Amino acid sequence: MLLTPTKIPDVIEVIPKKFGDERGFFSEVFKKQAFAEHGFEDEFIQDNHAYSSEVGVLRGLHYQSPPFAQDKLVRVLKGAIIDVAVDIRKGSPTYGEWMAVELSAENWKQLLVPKGFAHGYVTLEPDTEVFYKVTNPYAPDHDKGILWSDPALAIDWGSVTEPILSAKDKIQPLLSEIESEFSY
Repeated sequence: MLLTPTKIPDVIEVIPKKFGDERGFFSEVFKKQAFAEHGFEDEFIQDNHAYSSEVGVLRGLHYQSPPFAQDKLVRVLKGAIIDVAVDIRKGSPTYGEWMAVELSAENWKQLLVPKGFAHGYVTLEPDTEVFYKVTNPYAPDHDKGILWSDPALAIDWGSVTEPILSAKDKIQPLLSEIESEFSY
């Protein structure tokens, strides 16, 4: 398993090894010891599975505030996404910066998005399935977000210019309008 810090070092790209033969393949997609070697010691307590039927479904940018903040380990089981993490930790040298990586069933990459980051993704293929582990349960009173198209962030969502959004994601605040509860 290869774990590599991204341009925002606390966000980690994960590439599990995949062993295959004529029968199929085997892969360890999470190994606690490998993550601990990169400083990640939290415990995942819930797995989530999301299905998007169309290209251009955009989910995000979401985060949960403390004490229900979540680390997420995101992977794609079918299809492909552009996965985005935005640093919202006050005092961070990368506050307000974002990074993106394409995750797909084909490239087998995963992304570890730690607490203190808003997270979102857009589907690049129809019938995309995203699977992610989290370190805290969903807490509606702590569910927050940032507008996907915040001009101050200028996130590159690839070729998707008119995404399919939930009612909630159409009206999220700008980064400048939130009071981040995360510190670097």
